[in-house]
Amino acid sequence: MATITELRARREALAAQRASGVARVSYDGKTVDYRSVAEIDRAIEVLDREIASAEGRRIVRQVRVMTDKGL
Repeated sequence: MATITELRARREALAAQRASGVARVSYDGKTVDYRSVAEIDRAIEVLDREIASAEGRRIVRQVRVMTDKGL
């Protein structure tokens, strides 16, 4: 399993490449080609979960919708 430092380095590389619009990411002498920005976003989400898990915390995402008739 990768260390937290390695995971963060991968995430930073992905975020930088996503911001530049390039679909090729290189880190630790390895190169990965992504097909779309959505695929890079999914990879970032996976790394976020792995980092959180390695740090002993969970990522909780909730969407709450509240409605009211206004009366």
